[in-house]
Amino acid sequence: MSTDLTASPQAATEVHRYAEALLAHLAANGSVPPAAPGFRDVPSYWLPPAIEALAAILAGDDPLEPLSRAAGRDQQRTALFLCLALAVSGQGSRIHASWLGTAFGELSLDRPVTHGQRSLWLAAARGAYGPAGKIFVLRKLDALAVQEHADPEQWIQALIPGKPTVVVPPSLVDFPEMAEIPELARPSMAADRLRRLRGRCAEITSTRQAEHDSTAPLDNSSGSPAVTWAEDEPLAVLRSLIGSGGPEGPMASLGTHLLDDLRPGADPHLAAIALHVAAPVLRGVAEELESDSRREPPATLTVPLLGHRIHLRPEGPDQSSLAAAEHSIITEGAVPRPLPWAAMILIVTGIACLIGAALVNSLLAAAGVTMIGLAGWQLWQRRKLVQADAQFVGAQVGELRELAEGAVWALHAYAREADERAKQAADDAAELTRLIRRGPRAA
Repeated sequence: MSTDLTASPQAATEVHRYAEALLAHLAANGSVPPAAPGFRDVPSYWLPPAIEALAAILAGDDPLEPLSRAAGRDQQRTALFLCLALAVSGQGSRIHASWLGTAFGELSLDRPVTHGQRSLWLAAARGAYGPAGKIFVLRKLDALAVQEHADPEQWIQALIPGKPTVVVPPSLVDFPEMAEIPELARPSMAADRLRRLRGRCAEITSTRQAEHDSTAPLDNSSGSPAVTWAEDEPLAVLRSLIGSGGPEGPMASLGTHLLDDLRPGADPHLAAIALHVAAPVLRGVAEELESDSRREPPATLTVPLLGHRIHLRPEGPDQSSLAAAEHSIITEGAVPRPLPWAAMILIVTGIACLIGAALVNSLLAAAGVTMIGLAGWQLWQRRKLVQADAQFVGAQVGELRELAEGAVWALHAYAREADERAKQAADDAAELTRLIRRGPRAA
């Protein structure tokens, strides 16, 4: 702002007061205040003639003279003011093609996107300047090849947040641990990720979805003023230009804006432009995911069953690995039990008591019988434990064999699913490519 304003504080106050009223009217109903401009021109200050030029444009008059004065004082601010003011009033079609280039300036990967650039970007994405405005922003973004300077995984994470998770296909529902084996997990996870990417791209490029999610029309050709817009950034930049706004917030990099625009819940118009930028990356990712989805399932596989690694073949479980597992089960399941010394001592003592009862005292006979009975109970309990161990080992061996046979059949079912999964992945990749080829005009 020129120092001439400090020399004419009254003139500056008049300009700001009228500019604030102008913005309020433009945002409310797209018109200028009913009273004619009553402020005085301030030498070297761009805003008074810019306001005169805007009023002339909205009135259908020739704005050339005040426009020339304003541009001579500050060409970029004048162009930015006129582009945003006409956009928020729903009259963006009245801008001159050269104004957008002057107002927007140059984008750079090394510098943050200015608030003015982001507000023009937003207005163009919402159709405020018609198809030409969208094409202008797209060309600016295409010229920088932003997608080549970011990790493809960043674009994917923006579209479908969250880490890839193991997908259990129907064939492996009874053997979920097999779904975590890399040879089986990779094709299923790739197909699932490709399906989710297709769904997100369809959401962005769907005209119906865009209309549903947006509170403003898809373009401003009907003259909708800014109060119908969900975002306040264009108005905030205008207030800052006329000196009425507060301090500007932090600016973000170009890549950050594009990644944020792709996240679920973002404005569908901005998302459509960001998707256009990410299209080359997505095509490469789709090809890679489709290729992973077509991976042939292995003919043989080693799987963990009951804590043992069993080698599976198409004709059945490998007998050597199965035998080793059974031996391990028998070794671990058969608990070594010591000799029943306590029972033996009780039996010997009981017999001794019986002999003593016959020779000395009959009371010893009762004690001897009790001891022998207790020893018999201990031996019976020991026998039950040995039988339980044998039953447990037998059940484990039987279950292992049954699981091994079932795993072989599950592997055959997984192989049959592979053809259908590959076909669906090819359809998803083709549809995703078609969606991103349609471009942002689809939304």
